[in-house]
Amino acid sequence: MDTRQLIIDTAEKIFTDHCQKSLLDAAEQGAFPQDLWDKIVENGFHQIGSCGSGTEAADLYAFLKVCGRFSVPLPMAEVLLSNQWLATGVTASKTDFASIGRRNGDSINQVPWGRKATKVLGVVADSNKVLVMDTPSVNDTGSNLAGEAHDTFLLAGTEREIEVEESPFAQMALARTNLMAGGLQAALDLGLQFASERSQFGRSISKFQAVQHSLAVVAAEVAAAQRAADAAVDALGTDRFIDEVSASKARVGEAVGIVAEQVHQVHGAMGFTYEHRLHHFTRRLWAWRDEWGNEFYWQAKLGSRLAAMGADKVWGYIATRG
Repeated sequence: MDTRQLIIDTAEKIFTDHCQKSLLDAAEQGAFPQDLWDKIVENGFHQIGSCGSGTEAADLYAFLKVCGRFSVPLPMAEVLLSNQWLATGVTASKTDFASIGRRNGDSINQVPWGRKATKVLGVVADSNKVLVMDTPSVNDTGSNLAGEAHDTFLLAGTEREIEVEESPFAQMALARTNLMAGGLQAALDLGLQFASERSQFGRSISKFQAVQHSLAVVAAEVAAAQRAADAAVDALGTDRFIDEVSASKARVGEAVGIVAEQVHQVHGAMGFTYEHRLHHFTRRLWAWRDEWGNEFYWQAKLGSRLAAMGADKVWGYIATRG
């Protein structure tokens, strides 16, 4: 078994045991899932992709897919990428972590679990420089559409700058893309399970052609999203990275709209109740869809880059991977 598959299999077992609905509900009420974080640290998952860990950047994104599939209520994308950017090795403190938000003027916004972070990093679009707050003091606590803790920090003038080799904004977008790809798979699984268990007019609703059609549409969108996410990961370290991330984030974002609609229709009114698990996935999908650039943002970026190539070069660029 290779390292990546070992990471995936182990993560699935841990999250199956720990990421129950009660934990997600508590996290939405502001309770940090300390026991889950301790389990992640115990297994070394907080260092995936870091220098000296024996893992690759692609392993990081594969792990994030699993996190998305279980709606892990921790800022794993931010922890893992900040470790890379800060060149944090495997000997780093296991009790501390950094989180990442978007720099906007004199503040850093939308920082997942910033209130618990010992460092906060601020990213600006179209820049490879990242602002680092070594002693962050939260200014305002809040949450996103999914109820995930998202906080705001005011700059104090004592921050330092680091430079990241690959666009940090695009890396965050790729992280959200893989989280969404995992969440989409979970939504499909819930739809298939519900359709097979729910009976109407004396038979399983999975036997009705309309339901079968809806689930077939969902399955096609999930497959397309998985491939789009993988293509962007494959482009890491190449000159196509920004373009592949653009296409991936836009395509997976489109899939979110279709999948969430269809799966909620299959569940009927039950899927909208707080007692059901489906909303934990669909609300995260809707939130992640807009974070770090929505479809319009990335489609416009990709369109501008392709238009700049000229008509004679576009097809060759699209049809080949170099």
